[in-house]
This record gives sequence, structure tokens and C-alpha cells, in this order.
Amino acid sequence: MKVIVEADGGSRGNPGPAGYGAVVKDARTGETLAERRGFIGVATNNVAEYQGLIAGLRAAEELGADTIDVRMDSKLVVEQMSGRWKIKHPSMQPLAKEAREVAEAFGKVTYEWIPRERNKHADRLANEAMDGENKPQKKAEGAKQPHWSGAVGEPTRIILLRHGQTKLSVDRRYSGRGDHPLTELGLEQAEKAAARLSKVDGIAAVISSPLQRAHQTARKLADKLGLEVVTHQGLIETDFGTWEGLTFAEAAEQDPEVHGRWLGDTSVKPPDGESFDEVHARVRRARTDIIAKYGGKTLVLVSHVTPIKTMLRQALDVGPQFLFRMHLDLTGVSIAEFYPDGHASVKLVNDTSHLS
Repeated sequence: MKVIVEADGGSRGNPGPAGYGAVVKDARTGETLAERRGFIGVATNNVAEYQGLIAGLRAAEELGADTIDVRMDSKLVVEQMSGRWKIKHPSMQPLAKEAREVAEAFGKVTYEWIPRERNKHADRLANEAMDGENKPQKKAEGAKQPHWSGAVGEPTRIILLRHGQTKLSVDRRYSGRGDHPLTELGLEQAEKAAARLSKVDGIAAVISSPLQRAHQTARKLADKLGLEVVTHQGLIETDFGTWEGLTFAEAAEQDPEVHGRWLGDTSVKPPDGESFDEVHARVRRARTDIIAKYGGKTLVLVSHVTPIKTMLRQALDVGPQFLFRMHLDLTGVSIAEFYPDGHASVKLVNDTSHLS
């Protein structure tokens, strides 16, 4: 399917309160297939325009498009993404990298500059995003900008919490899409994590994987904060396919060749399951979606080992071997901050001090 992506972004102050808009249209009929808008906190026009491009490409990916014509009134973004201009500014480099990573999913992507009057739809969406949040977000305690990194704008502070113990985690069995409840100890772990995190100022939302072990953990915290648990499908654990419920040794014995390759290659899927590369793309989409809705705020995401590792990997901008070298304990707390200009900062990894 061929689609047109029109994208725009703006900043009232440059830098100032910023938002983006994107629309996906059927290339043959001109029908609007998807719209995206988002407020991203304090940022520059260029950062907002790149965020609009990324949002539009993500929406096209979700629609199953394979050929994309990108049209924007940002000469800078069009020329940089076309490879004709060098990307010198450090705040643009990670955004361009992310956009290129998304674009790799399509068979063909072209970029065209259009005058502003032909980009009114995306411009309207960007202004709606800014109108909805017409002043800079208040910075939560502890969410200070790391000026030494060159990051620009108000970060979205994401507190990552792994769920508590289940029967499968006791036996160290692959626990993916199986919907297992917490044990009594798991409920105690969740209660202790909730007591700790409820002391954090400014938590705007508690967002959970749809699986009950994560939802039960999230519910403990949400009740203390007076919030509802928001469920996001993108935070679900890896689908381990036919290895679900097996121990490491049992899976290795059942499928020795596949299991051996899977341990070192993130593109390999368990039989009837999901590869870590697919999880990476899913978690990136989830993060983009969550930040579009809660940009500049402090959030708690309750999830599982692989999605949490993946989000930390994305924040650190490191390769896939990170997944095999990182350990996460039950109800371990990690913190990553994502900036609207594409920078990120990891502040904490796998802290379980609340359990002692």
C-alpha cells in the first residue's frame, strides 16, 4: 500500500512549548487514514518537526504501508533525511537516526518539500497539540535536565517497575503471554514497591502491561496514588511460543538448534513466538505513543523483563547484546528520562532496596 505522510511541528518561542502533527493519506484517493498529534514540552521547531515525521512514519507502519511519500514544509528535515545535507547539530542526530530506523521498515520512502499552505492539515494538528498544553510542563522533583549532555526540552521521566513473583518465576520458567497471578510473596513485593514509589512527587499516570501479574503490581501503586491503571498492549512480555512454561534446560532440549541461535541473535524467534527485534519495534512504538500523550511528565510503567530491558537499551542507544547482559529482579525499579530532542538519560537500574 502506498501512502502520503504530511508532517509538521512548531514551537512557540523556539525553544518554547512545542507540538507536532502528522497525517497519513491514501496516495490514490487522498482519504485520511490516520492522524497523530502530540505536545512534547519545551523544544525547538526543528525538534518538533522531526517528532512529527517520526509520528507519521509510525502511523504508516501501523497501517501496513510499504511505500511512503513524505511531504513537509521543513527544508531542513527533508534535505537531511534525503541525505543531501549533513546533520551537524547534536540534538538532530538521534532524531534523524530514529526516523531512519523506522523508515527501514518500508520498501521505499521519498521526501518532498512543500510550501506551508499545502501542509495545513499537519500544521493544524501541531497547533492543536500546543493549544492543549499552552504552557511548559512543571518539572517533577528529581527530573532535572542534564545540561552536560546538550539535551533540550523537558524530559518525560519513566519509572520502570517489573512485576512481583509468580509461580513460574519461582521455578525460573519462561513466562511470556501466559496470564499468571502473583503469589503471596509477589503481592508483598508489589506492596513494598508501591509504598516506595508512592513517595515520588508528581506521578501523572501508572501504565501497565495487560497481563494480570503486571496489572496486580500496578494496582497496588495506583490505589495509593488515587489513580486508575492505564493498560498498554505494547508493554506485554515477549511471546515465547512453544517454550512458554518450560525451563531453560527444557527449551534447550526441545529445540537445541533454535534455542542456541536465539541466545545470541535477536532476530531469531522461538517456535511460534516473537523475536527480540519484534519486541524492540513494539516497545519503541509504545514509548512514542505514551510520550505523545504524557510528554514532560513523570510516569510509572509496570511491565516485564524484556520490555523493560528494551526501553533501557533504547535510552542508552546501545546494541542488542545489552539484552543478554542485563539482569532484572522482581519489582526492580529503573528510571530513564527521554527528551523531546531525542536525547535520553538512564538514572537508575534494577534497584530493589524497598525489599530489604
